[in-house]
Amino acid sequence: MTFPEHDPAAVEVVAALPEAVDPFALSLNENPFPPLPAVRSALIKAIDAANRYPEYLPHQLRRLIAGRIGVHEEQVVLGAGATGAALQVLQAVTAPGDRIVLTSPTFDGYPILARMARLDSVSVPLDEHGRHDLDALADAASTAKAVVLCRPHNPTGTLEPEADVERFLRRVPSDTVVLLDEAYIEFVAPEHRLDGPALVRRFPNVVVLRTFSKAYGLAGLRIGYGFGAPDLARTLWTMQLPFGISITSAVAVAASFDAESQLRQRIRLVTSERRYLWRRLRSMGIYCTDSHANFLYLPAAGRSWRQEFDVAGVRARHYADGAARVTVGGRASTRAILDALAQGDRSA
Repeated sequence: MTFPEHDPAAVEVVAALPEAVDPFALSLNENPFPPLPAVRSALIKAIDAANRYPEYLPHQLRRLIAGRIGVHEEQVVLGAGATGAALQVLQAVTAPGDRIVLTSPTFDGYPILARMARLDSVSVPLDEHGRHDLDALADAASTAKAVVLCRPHNPTGTLEPEADVERFLRRVPSDTVVLLDEAYIEFVAPEHRLDGPALVRRFPNVVVLRTFSKAYGLAGLRIGYGFGAPDLARTLWTMQLPFGISITSAVAVAASFDAESQLRQRIRLVTSERRYLWRRLRSMGIYCTDSHANFLYLPAAGRSWRQEFDVAGVRARHYADGAARVTVGGRASTRAILDALAQGDRSA
C-alpha cells in the first residue's frame, strides 16, 4: 500500500502493520490464522459503510451474543476486548480506594485497570505449579470490592476444577463482584467448561468475561463482552460507551458464528499443536504447566529463557522472575520454539 503524497508518517503507519501469519510472534497469545474468508468478506462490506456511525448503543451485537450463549439480552455488556468489559465492570461497581484482589502473576492488563479505577490491589501468589490458592484468594476477597479469577489462568494456562471454583464462590461475600475471566474458554475441552449462564443465576455477583480476540482471531477489532445476573448487568450497562463498538464488530461476530464449523477446526488444530509441543518439551526435560489455553508457560528454571528465545528471534512473553510464556501457533512456530531451546541446551 502506498500514498500518492508519500507522506513519510503515513507510510510508516502502514508499514508497521503486523503480518497476519508470523511464526515468531508468540508473545500475545494471538490466533495464528488470518480471518476466515467469510469474516474477511463481511469486514470488507462493513468498511464500505465506515462513513456511518455504529449503533448508539450496541443492541444488535448484544442480542446476537446473548442468543448464542443462552442468556437474556439485558444480561450482556460489551467492551473493547475482554479488557474493556472488565474496565466497565470496575467503573460500575467500585469507587476509588476500594480493594481488588488479583493473583500473581496474572494478565498484564489487570494491574493497569486497577490503577485506572484507582483501586488498591492485593496480590495472592500462585502455587509452584501455577495454580490458584483459592482459599487464600477467598480470604483476601472478604474485604475487597472485586476479585479476579482467570479460568484458564493467564499466564499459566491452568484450570481449577468446577467443584473448587464453586466452593470458592460460596466463600466470597455476596457484595464482592467476581470477574471470572474466560478469555481462552474455547480452547478448553467441553467437559472442563463451566455452565456460565447457570453459574450467574446461582451467583449473582459473578460477571463472566469473554473475548473474540483469541479463538475467534479478531484481536485487532477489539471485541469483548461480559454477562451476569440481570440486576448486576443493568448496573454495568449504565457504563456502556455511546458509539463505543465499531461498525465492523457486529458483522465480524455474525460471520464468525455463521462459520462455526471452520472455527472449531482451527481450534482443534491449535489444541492438537499444544499437546504436541507440551509432549516435545517434556521429552527434552523441560517442565511446563498443564495448559488449557493457546499457550504454554515455562516457570523459571535456572535457564535464561529470554536469551534462548531472543537469540532465535522468537518473541515470547517474559516475566520478572525468569519465567516465560509462548503462544501455540502452527507447526512452524513449534519448530521455532524447539530449535531455540535445543540450541540453548547445546550452549549450556
